Amino acid sequence: MNGHQYSLTRTEQAPSGRGAPRLLYISQDQYSSAWSSSLHTHGCAELFFILDGHGQFRTQNEQFPISVQDLLIVNTNVPHTELSQMKTPLKYIVLGVDGLEAMTSADGYAMLHLHTGWKEILNCLNLMLLEVQEGEPGHEMVCHHLLEVILLRLSRRRDLSFSDESAGPRSSRECDLVRRYIDNHFKENLTLDQLAQLAHLNKYYLAHTFRREFGTSPINYLISRRIEESRFLLRETDHTLSLIAQILGFSSLSYFSQCFRRVEGLSPLEYRKQNRKKA
Repeated sequence: MNGHQYSLTRTEQAPSGRGAPRLLYISQDQYSSAWSSSLHTHGCAELFFILDGHGQFRTQNEQFPISVQDLLIVNTNVPHTELSQMKTPLKYIVLGVDGLEAMTSADGYAMLHLHTGWKEILNCLNLMLLEVQEGEPGHEMVCHHLLEVILLRLSRRRDLSFSDESAGPRSSRECDLVRRYIDNHFKENLTLDQLAQLAHLNKYYLAHTFRREFGTSPINYLISRRIEESRFLLRETDHTLSLIAQILGFSSLSYFSQCFRRVEGLSPLEYRKQNRKKA
């Protein structure tokens, strides 16, 4: 992407006090050919306000079109990415918000089109950007207040609501860190030793705790993330199986095929043929 991200410090309390959603960053971006469009996650919720262009928003299980005045809210640790054509590149403003969760489907995201109220919300977003760019005293508090205004206006909609508490099990900080790292680096050659070193834990303790929190081992989670990505590459590209295995960090084509068959119940080639027929 082309753009800038402005981070806000945590030194000032959010206007509503402890436990209120807190603005961590705001960025204004435009899609470019340098963007890898790989699924990734964040340790906070993200709100995407589409300013211009056309593209696709991709989650773990689906892909759908997005355009001007669309809003996407992606909850914490939900894999997602954006795709766009260079003729009409996506332009958007993103808010990273801690302590916020939208009430969504099992996929962990909400999408809506802002038919009304777009101008007012855009004014708030532009004022946020101006405040962080100028960096005058009190700009962080102004931004937090503007976030409250945006969330209050959004919460008036019947098709959107926010949860007061995070749903689902509360994972340990270390396991959460490891899972996010895998989500963002699953194409790399990762080992249990490396992940344990990242979390500053004994590797056996990490494996046990990760399985308790997420129902699978770190390495099996890594494999499942690679298989998810491979399904997209098999459907949407003409890459050879060997190239896909290499892109996704599998040590060999045979290991990729073995893992894919174990997860999907059929070979990568069979999966490609079936889904090409459907297309």
